Amino acid sequence: MERAIVLMGCAIGAGLALIAGIGPGIGEGYAAGKALESIARQPEMKGELTSTMMLGIALSETTGIYGFVTGLLLMFVCPNMFLGML
Repeated sequence: MERAIVLMGCAIGAGLALIAGIGPGIGEGYAAGKALESIARQPEMKGELTSTMMLGIALSETTGIYGFVTGLLLMFVCPNMFLGML
């Protein structure tokens, strides 16, 4: 019984952690779209806008990577660790 509860908790937690990839995807698309609008209005600012956009996208991507790594840990490492304690 305890084994099933541990596996269920790890599976639910992994699923919720992997949902964290949705936010950065939406944010990066929005940032890229707004940067393109800005470049279309002021083409001379292309260099500054592109570098700032890339920095922002890289920072927001780390959130998705953290969620992905957390999901992988919950799927593969966590069940064995908790089942060893039972």
